[in-house]
Formats: sequence, structure tokens, C-alpha cells
Amino acid sequence: MQIQGMESISNIKSAAGVQNSTAANGQGFKQALMDALYSASDLEREQEMLGEKFVLGELDNLHDLTIATQKADVAVQTIVEIRNKIVDAYKEIMRMQI
Repeated sequence: MQIQGMESISNIKSAAGVQNSTAANGQGFKQALMDALYSASDLEREQEMLGEKFVLGELDNLHDLTIATQKADVAVQTIVEIRNKIVDAYKEIMRMQI
């Protein structure tokens, strides 16, 4: 039996067409998560701004406020679920026996 070094793994990866852990556009998981957080924050700010305009009587269309509220709510729920999955994965890793 012949024992080979770790470089043989890279040959297997290239033959299978496996890419590195970065996304297709070159950003990693951390950057994608940060972008999602900033996007959710922007949606919340937009919803708050429309809510203030509605209260002050500057917004005539309640439909825009409702849509902005739902978008912000869905974004926050998505971020919370991602956080929950990350925490669950961390707990699972911590339970692994080495």
C-alpha cells in the first residue's frame, strides 16, 4: 500500500470540478452574511422612514408602507433563522467526540 501526501486531494478536487469555499463572485460566507445583515438593516430603515411619513400625513399610499413592513419583517426573520442554524451547527460541532 502506497501512502500519498495531501496534494493528492487537490487532484481529486480538480477532477471532480470542486471549487474553493468562496462563492462564484469571489466573496466568502462572512461577506455574504454581512451583506444580508446590511440589506435587512436598510429595509428596516426604509420601513421606519415610511412609517414616520405616514404618521406625519406625508404618505398617501398605505400600500407602500405595508409592503416595506413585510419586506423588513421577512428579512429579519431570515437573519434570525440563519443565526439559529449557525448556533445549531456550532452546538453539533461541540458535541462531536474527537
